Amino acid sequence: MKGLTMAAALCAFAALGVSADIAPAAEAPSFTFPSIEGAQIDTADFRGHPVLVVNTASLCGFTPQLEGLQKLHEDYGPKGLIVLAVPSDDFAQELDSAKEVSEFCTLTYGITLPMTDITHVKGASAHPFYQWVKEETGFVPSWNFNKVLIDGAGQVVETWGAMTKPGSAEIRAAFEPLLPGA
Repeated sequence: MKGLTMAAALCAFAALGVSADIAPAAEAPSFTFPSIEGAQIDTADFRGHPVLVVNTASLCGFTPQLEGLQKLHEDYGPKGLIVLAVPSDDFAQELDSAKEVSEFCTLTYGITLPMTDITHVKGASAHPFYQWVKEETGFVPSWNFNKVLIDGAGQVVETWGAMTKPGSAEIRAAFEPLLPGA
């Protein structure tokens, strides 16, 4: 039944008089991050939308990828993509405070996409989101600008390392079919 959606497959089974006990994928847990402005970011608010979560750092050689992340936010945000930047100093390349990070990202890259406060993404102190991603997929950020794509139900779809640019065909091909109304 390659190429059929789950709904089409169930309809085909029903038309043939075959029943199938296929449970829908369970929704993933939601997570709360402190935002860089001091409020809270709750991933439950993103349900129904694909979310590209990227651990960032202001002093990294990959920092120019912030421009690509912002472009995705501008081009695909109105279509339903959420791009979430998670500044982290786990690789010793982040500024000292959330205020400095926010100012740097805003002034240098015009960032308007949602950003968390400085957050651990690996090790025993990793944020619960990253602990969950590790448990689900084995993926742990190995450097700054690693990317995790979550679908509308909150499940991990794909992960990429720092070398994969935010606007790459590979990343777009993974999230475009997940956009609401796609």
